[in-house]
Amino acid sequence: MQVTETLADGLKRAFTVVLPDSELEPRRAARFAELGRTIQLPGFRPGKVPMTVLRQRFGTAVVEEALEEAVNESTRTLLADRNLRPAIQPKIDFVSKAPPQDVEFTLELEVLPEIALPDFAAIALTRQKAEVPEPAIDEQIEALRQRNRKLIPLTEEELAGRGAAQGEVVTLDYEGSIDGTPFEGGKATDAEVEVGGPGYIEGFSQGIEGIRPGETRVLDAQFPEGYGVTALSGKAAKFTVTAKRIQRAEVPELTALAEQLAFDSADELREMFRRRLQGEYDGLARQKLKRALLDRLADLADFPLPPALAEAEFTQIWARVEADRNAGNADADDAGKDEETLRAEYRAIAERRVRLGLLLAEAGRTHNITVAPEEITRAMRAEAARYPGQAAQVLEFYRRNPQAGEYLRGPIFEDKVVDFVLELARITDETVSVEALTEVPPPPVAA
Repeated sequence: MQVTETLADGLKRAFTVVLPDSELEPRRAARFAELGRTIQLPGFRPGKVPMTVLRQRFGTAVVEEALEEAVNESTRTLLADRNLRPAIQPKIDFVSKAPPQDVEFTLELEVLPEIALPDFAAIALTRQKAEVPEPAIDEQIEALRQRNRKLIPLTEEELAGRGAAQGEVVTLDYEGSIDGTPFEGGKATDAEVEVGGPGYIEGFSQGIEGIRPGETRVLDAQFPEGYGVTALSGKAAKFTVTAKRIQRAEVPELTALAEQLAFDSADELREMFRRRLQGEYDGLARQKLKRALLDRLADLADFPLPPALAEAEFTQIWARVEADRNAGNADADDAGKDEETLRAEYRAIAERRVRLGLLLAEAGRTHNITVAPEEITRAMRAEAARYPGQAAQVLEFYRRNPQAGEYLRGPIFEDKVVDFVLELARITDETVSVEALTEVPPPPVAA
């Protein structure tokens, strides 16, 4: 193999490689010999197919197969000998490749930069911690009690002289319209609506107060701005409702509910909610700490980027941006910006992502951080659990498509590297309120 370097500009490299045909002929001969031993053709005994027939029938395929093997092997050797790590798949173009000529091809690639890892022990971070307030537990318990309430129909005697009161539940049929035209999703039968309760737009649950079984009313209601269905957002609507029956809600006492749910006491039930909420707070604290770490690492990452990697990331991001814009779901922060500004901002986002990805990958490589097969398996099971009733199909998909499991490796690897860095960093714990913990910080520049 003869190699000539033709370009060494920054992270770009280019080579011309010549493979003598004398090196490829043994590969072709070996492949023809293997075919002669194994191929079965009509009219010939196994292992007795003449070489002339083999070359006539399979010559083109064998030449291409031997060529591909030789080029791949020579490329690996070239990269290993020169200690080059490609950032993307090298581009190969043939100058000549038809035997008996020597094979000549050009190899163009971008290499990964030399990355000097920062001193992780010098990174100072603050980790917020919040303790679970008792009112938050009370709220969870009250929601649990409401979910376990029993609805008891009111008798005629109980309803004598009155209609539905606040907190009572009315079973009703309704149909909504806007400007006299019914709209999709605006009709229901046997809906159970708590008088003055949550879950319905303004004016609906409030408007049924005092309604009696068999009574029909027309309610004025208002869809809020930013409602999930764009066509209904901010619109005034009328609902024709017919009450069928009225029920009172019987909410279980806490001690009885705890016993019903197999807890030894109400205190044990409260402690379960405390642990659950504390786990949520701790998870949120970790997310914020991880974000702060990545922001800091982005500031410390100072190395050139392979242009093709950055461009590929930008292309992927921009495709999603355009898809959202075409679907009417553009980011509110993008409103009023011209395309040139948006492209510049999203290109900065792409470069930041690539730079962080390369830095984390280098940290993992340097410190031998890997993802074990059992970790991939656990991630697959967790992913399957997100689809109740379809878990078996999801697992079967991963079994049939092993490459799909590789998409789960990235987040696991990233978290392991982040944990490693956090172990080295100087972290100061700060106790804050739940409101401060759940406050969303402004996004960093190009984040």
